[in-house]
Amino acid sequence: MAENKKVLVIGGGFSGLTAAVETAEAGSEVIIVEKTPYFGGRVTQLNKYFPKLCPPNCGLEMNFKRIKNSSDVTFYTLAEVEKISGQEGNFEVTVKVKPRYVNDKCVGCNACAEACPVEMPNEFNFGLDTTKAAYITHNQAFPFLYAIDDRYCKGKACAKCVAACKYDAIDLDMKSETITLNVGSIIMAAGWDLYDISKLDNLGAGKIKNVITNMQMERLASPNGPTGGKILRPSDGKEVSNIAFVQCAGSRDENHLPYCSFICCMASLKQTTYLREQYPDSKAQIFYIDIRTPGRYEQFYWKVKEDPNVTLTKGKVARITEDAATGNVIVEAEDIFAGKKIKQTFDMVVLAAGMVPSTKNSKIPVDATLTADGFVQPATLKKGVYAVGTLKSPVDVAKSVQDATGVAIKSIQSVRR
Repeated sequence: MAENKKVLVIGGGFSGLTAAVETAEAGSEVIIVEKTPYFGGRVTQLNKYFPKLCPPNCGLEMNFKRIKNSSDVTFYTLAEVEKISGQEGNFEVTVKVKPRYVNDKCVGCNACAEACPVEMPNEFNFGLDTTKAAYITHNQAFPFLYAIDDRYCKGKACAKCVAACKYDAIDLDMKSETITLNVGSIIMAAGWDLYDISKLDNLGAGKIKNVITNMQMERLASPNGPTGGKILRPSDGKEVSNIAFVQCAGSRDENHLPYCSFICCMASLKQTTYLREQYPDSKAQIFYIDIRTPGRYEQFYWKVKEDPNVTLTKGKVARITEDAATGNVIVEAEDIFAGKKIKQTFDMVVLAAGMVPSTKNSKIPVDATLTADGFVQPATLKKGVYAVGTLKSPVDVAKSVQDATGVAIKSIQSVRR
């Protein structure tokens, strides 16, 4: 196939993977560029996702298999697009590929990580634990190759990983390289980031150890997370018996995120089931402004609401403080229906932080008009360039998949015009 008949997918999260495999299986060659060492994006960090409430790997594994079995898909990890020029049917794309320091001889034996003396914050677990500078995110990561983080690795001054590897898979001399791709259409699926809750001073974020984000809660509940799936509070590893969930942490607030992120209410309802299933005597209290569970998700809301150990309190949380002696967390809030202010103590608080488009932290390499909140306005993109999923608005996995499938059709039309 001619070079300019290929489709470039920027981003290897669920949207990007879906767009890539659907495009490839329709007969077009696809190139995926992913900025991290592994595919899967934010979905890999979840314990379960809607609508089936199954582990994310059951969906991701199928897409990984489709990629491995397709001769029409090539990919680059640790790669970022630096420049795009040209037009529909003939785009020239400059991509910078950073060194992994591990080659394809890697068998995932973990010897390099065992030998590595350097601990670093585990970004995959949102800083809830540490990992080695030679690492793999989890046991079903794709590609299943270790990576070495050169922000922390001591390089040849240490080289213990090189000595430990029996397969000659470590190459500390790897350099960055720049490649040029010629493609006919481009799908941008760069994903989203979690809102920085350290900006929420009144909620104790970043100051109180037992105040965590909704994504940190996902990692605590995940079998491949820092606690092996046990919901333990970060300060002392104690099993939790009561948790407060604070909705709209920074969202629907003109000083932070003025919009609703759509999935946060459902995420907190889902996370109460993690707690209740693991600890039958536990209690959960959800502080909310409005509960939003569109469409079929309403039934899930009713199910959670009927649990006698789950309390839903309509009212904004004013302040969160810490009992220094116990590490417990004190929540001060209004209870609108009771017509009073309340003050209650919990083992842990989970803040439902909103979704921020990746454009806020890194510039997209094409001309596009963004909303004030950083979302791409699709109609302003050049012909042959398509945005998908959370680049356009906050959406859940199911809607991302639907959007990605539609964009796959448009990208095929572009290269065949």
